[in-house]
Amino acid sequence: MADISIFAGDDFGRIALTTAINQPTEGQAVPTRLDELFEESGVTTTAVFIERENDSLTLVPAAERGAPSDPTTGAARDMVPFQTIHLPTRAVIRADEVQGIRAFGTESELETVQAMVEKRLQKMRKRLDATIRYQRVGAITGKVYDADGTRVLLDLYARFGIVQQEVAFSMSVTETKLLQKVTEAKRKAEDAIGGTGIITGWLGVCGRNWFDDFTNHASVQKAYDRWNDGQFLREDHRAGFSFGGVNWEEFYGKVGTIEYMDPNAAYLVPVGVDGLFITNFAPADYMETVNTTGVPFYASQEALRHNKGIDMEAQSNPLSLCTLPRAIIKLTK
Repeated sequence: MADISIFAGDDFGRIALTTAINQPTEGQAVPTRLDELFEESGVTTTAVFIERENDSLTLVPAAERGAPSDPTTGAARDMVPFQTIHLPTRAVIRADEVQGIRAFGTESELETVQAMVEKRLQKMRKRLDATIRYQRVGAITGKVYDADGTRVLLDLYARFGIVQQEVAFSMSVTETKLLQKVTEAKRKAEDAIGGTGIITGWLGVCGRNWFDDFTNHASVQKAYDRWNDGQFLREDHRAGFSFGGVNWEEFYGKVGTIEYMDPNAAYLVPVGVDGLFITNFAPADYMETVNTTGVPFYASQEALRHNKGIDMEAQSNPLSLCTLPRAIIKLTK
């Protein structure tokens, strides 16, 4: 029979548990389309600085050979600091849970307890994964909210001192030419990107209601009216379809009563620009991890008072950002 002392071994040390919680589970779903937009990296500090360049390009005027050259001034730069967000969660394994375990067949007590711990770790990781994804949606929409869905942890537009760009699609009007609206939104994003990157594609991240109005609008329906004998009008397109050079996808996420995104809005996202979306992971607040390069998840355990069980903690310290918020265009109905 196993007992609580089994946790004193190296198999349940901080390094072993952190390694375990960072391992993908067998058969785990692939990252969502939204997750793929973000470049992940670890940092050694709890703060991340984004360099902002208040600069614009101008054309060089022609001049006579030998005449004074037109000066090119240096860019005015400043650093905008952002704090990583500490996300801790706890779980308890009681002594009775462990002491009731006995080896069965070829499985030892250690292997059985390890399976119990891994199951608890995976449940904690799923909560952290969902929270990180929720914050990534906030990086796209411009506001990162806490778990209650109301407290703003980070307002990107306020921090950068800029205004969010919007395009009203006026979908309540049958005569609205949506292709023209798409082009207008793309041009706004292109102007914001400027020469900082190359756009290789476009993604429309759509709330439920916005997506329904868009796919049912006469302008879209007419564009696909004769495509493949009217197949567009008979299918479910929430997984994505192309219109105006943009892949439009319905995005829906909800945990409890907290919706990830306003169902009545959509966001046009330029794809392929290096460093447009980032997620940095800071180190955990443990003595042995301070000033080390952060990893996505950490886990540790320690004995409860009077040796009544094990107190487990899992944590992540992410910061998900859009480094050029004005390149993300909000689309209203």
